[in-house]
Amino acid sequence: MNTQKSGRFITIEGIEGVGKTTNIEFVRQWLAERGIEVIMTREPGGTPLAEELRALLLSPRDEEVSHDTELLLMFAARAQHLNQVIKPALQRGAWVLCDRFTDATYAYQGGGRGLDTTPIETLEQLVQQGLNPDLTLLLDLPVEVGLQRANQRSAPDRFEQEKQAFFERVRAAYLERAQNAPQRFRIIDAEPALAQVQRQIATVLGEFLEAHR
Repeated sequence: MNTQKSGRFITIEGIEGVGKTTNIEFVRQWLAERGIEVIMTREPGGTPLAEELRALLLSPRDEEVSHDTELLLMFAARAQHLNQVIKPALQRGAWVLCDRFTDATYAYQGGGRGLDTTPIETLEQLVQQGLNPDLTLLLDLPVEVGLQRANQRSAPDRFEQEKQAFFERVRAAYLERAQNAPQRFRIIDAEPALAQVQRQIATVLGEFLEAHR
């Protein structure tokens, strides 16, 4: 944990259709019921400028977006988000709950796009300067199930238009990161009924809160 912050930083990760939106609200409410100030935010986004960058990244377009452009826009949004929202909240003792963070960059740009992780690591160090989540909940389920769920929502964005093989690579990258950082990651089986998923999440949050009193 970064010694300059007194709050806690929790991130929610996963491919399309795993239920991040519903479950991040469950986490926010669970923490708020225990008297914790929670700032809920998302990536890319979280500030007016970062939300504009999000729109650039997610909007389908005829022009091909180079992988390097995508990566740099992601970290540009993250730099703004960290400095304007995440760091100030953590420094005053609030808990930050973020829908995706840098693990998503390793999964989508690294795993999905096939980018070498070296430039991702370089940008991570430059932008984050050692600040990382204290806990990451990885909502996991088979890709075909996630895509079926996602397709029942709205029109697909630029990432959601990718083929299943892309998301298989994304999921594999997520699971590899979880395996390599077991002290931070908790894998949540997102395939069962919502109540079962949220029981898993509540158990993890209870253990985390007890360990960080």
